[in-house]
Amino acid sequence: MIEPFLSAIPILKKLEDAGFEAYFVGGSVRDYLLNKPISDVDIATSATPQEVKAIFPKSVDIGIEHGTVLIIHNHQSYEVTTFRTEGEYQDYRRPKEVSFIRNLTEDLERRDFTMNAIAMDRNGRLIDPFNGQEAIKQKIIKTVGQATDRFQEDALRMMRAVRFVSQLSFQIEQETMKALTQLIPLLEKIAVERKRTEFEKLLIGINRRKAIQLLLETNLVSYLPGLKRQNKQIELLHTFECEHLNLKEMWSLLLYCLNHSGRSIETFLREWRLPVKVIKEIKQIILYLTKRLEQEWTVYDLFLAGRSTITSVEKLYLTINRIKEEQSIQYWIDQYDQLPIKNSKELDVTGSDLIEWFKQPGGPWVKESLLRIERAIIFQEVENEKRKIKEWLMKCSQN
Repeated sequence: MIEPFLSAIPILKKLEDAGFEAYFVGGSVRDYLLNKPISDVDIATSATPQEVKAIFPKSVDIGIEHGTVLIIHNHQSYEVTTFRTEGEYQDYRRPKEVSFIRNLTEDLERRDFTMNAIAMDRNGRLIDPFNGQEAIKQKIIKTVGQATDRFQEDALRMMRAVRFVSQLSFQIEQETMKALTQLIPLLEKIAVERKRTEFEKLLIGINRRKAIQLLLETNLVSYLPGLKRQNKQIELLHTFECEHLNLKEMWSLLLYCLNHSGRSIETFLREWRLPVKVIKEIKQIILYLTKRLEQEWTVYDLFLAGRSTITSVEKLYLTINRIKEEQSIQYWIDQYDQLPIKNSKELDVTGSDLIEWFKQPGGPWVKESLLRIERAIIFQEVENEKRKIKEWLMKCSQN
C-alpha cells in the first residue's frame, strides 16, 4: 500500500478497535488500481456520525445529515462517511432521505459506476461485489445496477461518465450509453456549478478530444450554458491538439472557437458561474491572444500582459496555428525578462513627486504623466531613476 493510504490507516484501525468496520472507498481505490496519483482518500464506516465523533474528538460536521464527518489526524483531514442507503431522489439530483446502515455491500450498491464501487481494507484486501476491477481492466464505464435508475437518481452522473472518458480514456458500456443518450434532458435539472465542475475536469483530461466528441454525439452539449446550437464551433475545438493547455487556456480556446469577443466573453463565463478573478484572467488572455493573432508582441504589451499571460497566449497562438515547436514561448519570456521594469509599482517616482516638482494640485494629469513615464522607461527613453526621470520630464515640458 502507498501514501496517502498509509497515513490514514490509524483512522481505520481506531474505528475497528471500537468495534466498527472501516474501509477506503471511491476514487482513491480506483486510482490506486490504475497506478494514478492519489490526492486524498475517503473512508466509509459502519459507525454512525455520532459514534465517529465519540471516537475522534477532533472533528468537524461538514455533511453530518448525509453521514459525513471530517476527522483531523496528524494535521491531516479525512472525510469519514457512514454506510448508507438513499431514499427516493428529488429533482434528479439528491435523495429525499438518507438511512444509515451497517452493511458495506448495500453502501457500495448506491454508487454511480462499478469502478467507483470498490472498497479496500487497511491490509489492502479489496471488496468488489460489482466487478469494478474487471471494468477497470476492460477500461469500461458501467453503472452499478440499471443505468436508467442511476441516472434518474442523479442526472449529473451522465456528465461524470463523459468526464471519465476524458480523464481515464475509458469507454462507456453499451447499456450505460443507451440510457445516457435517452435521459440527457434531465441535465436541465442540475445546477450550473455542478455541471461546471465536471466540464472543467473534462476539459483538462488526457482524452478530452474523445469526450468533446461524445458531448456532441449525445447532444449533451445542448444542456450546457452557452453551448446550445454551437456544434460546428465546438467541433473546431476538438480538432486542436491541446493536451498541453491548462484549464484557463482551455476556456480561452473554447471562447476563441465560439467567436466570442468584447462583452460576450464575460456574459458567457458568468453563465458558467466562474469566479470573478478567473473571468478577469481569461479576459486578459483573450485580449492579448486577439492582438497576437494579428501581430507580434510589442514590448509595452509584454509589460502590460505579464509572464503568466504571455505564456498562455503564446501556447494558444501555437495551438491555433498548429505549430509544433515551442521555442517562441521562451523567446517572448526572455524579452519580458529584459524589460527594465515589470510593473508600475517599480517606478522610481510617485504621484506626490510629480505634484511637488510641478507645483500643481493633483488631478488626471498625474496619472497621465505616470503612464507616460512608464512607457518611456519600457521603450528605454529614460532610466528608472528619480533624478533622471525628473530631468527628462522637465526637458519634455519645455518642448
